Amino acid sequence: MFTVALLAVACGSSKSNNAATGSTGGSGGGGGKIALLLPETKTARYETQDKPLFEAKVAELCSNCEVLYSNADQDAAKQQSQAEAALTNGAKVLVLDPVDSASAAAIANKAKQQNVPVIAYDRLVKDAPITNYISFDNEQVGKLQGQALVDKLKADGNASGKIVMINGSPTDNNAGQFKAGAHSVIDSSGVTVAAEFDTPDWSPDKAQSEMDQAITNLGKDGFVGVYAANDGTAGGAIAAMKGVGVTPIPPITGQDAELAGIQRVLSGEQYMTVYKAVKLEAEGAAALAVALVKGEDPPSGLVTTQVDNGQGSVPSVILTPVAVTKANVKDTVIKDGYWTAAQICTSEFKAACTAAGIS
Repeated sequence: MFTVALLAVACGSSKSNNAATGSTGGSGGGGGKIALLLPETKTARYETQDKPLFEAKVAELCSNCEVLYSNADQDAAKQQSQAEAALTNGAKVLVLDPVDSASAAAIANKAKQQNVPVIAYDRLVKDAPITNYISFDNEQVGKLQGQALVDKLKADGNASGKIVMINGSPTDNNAGQFKAGAHSVIDSSGVTVAAEFDTPDWSPDKAQSEMDQAITNLGKDGFVGVYAANDGTAGGAIAAMKGVGVTPIPPITGQDAELAGIQRVLSGEQYMTVYKAVKLEAEGAAALAVALVKGEDPPSGLVTTQVDNGQGSVPSVILTPVAVTKANVKDTVIKDGYWTAAQICTSEFKAACTAAGIS
């Protein structure tokens, strides 16, 4: 397991109204509108975890705050329009998870012109005026993935084999960090990267096509492992391998501890994923946003470091990721309440759960 600083924030009664205009309720003093701008829906966590956790924490901390929620569906221009609409609608803080980390600078600059602070959420906004940044150690995510894959290949006697790398979206700053972290381990391991792709939009369908291309070029037996940057791309790669009869499925990585990813880890289709405690991230962002709306300092102990985004040092919250395999599903995502045993252990996965000591 891992430890992070506890969010030292005030608690109170909560009431959430999850309407199109936002959410209100809870306890707290003065408030205002907070825009939550998320990038896409293909990564399941945004709608199932980040959005409801953020809204609930804002409602708990600020009775007079309203969350203006938008999802850009992987369209940078759409996200810019959503941000402009939020500013027009009176947003006092933007919490921005950018579709395109570079073009999001225009959003931050526009907000600054209106004296509206911007919190970069999960992905860094580069070369732009932002007030805070909250995310995970993204290069460490890649290192965890790369190390887990290399260790598994060595254990299987494939220490010098060929692998396929399916990276994330080239417009996502985090994807570049995941990739760099993975390469820092893989490149000196003796494993050979025989094919490598950057996956537009983090699309599982595109990852499936990339894996099909790799299999065509390398052959069904021409690789011993797959680096997939997240659980969605892992799912696409696994579908491609199943489609042409690759058996057994070689070790493959993932990220985000999505429900389907955890189920594949338990069943043996996917070797590992990376668990990021989204609850801490979403609630930390909510605490930062509420503090900014109220004109207060961030909760004590929350902001612990600085990150250079190209325009200066940004007060930041950097959380710690953890590698998850079949051996520690119970002690990570279930223990933390990220997923319950009932959610994971559907009829199809009952036997796998029992074998892992999960009931």
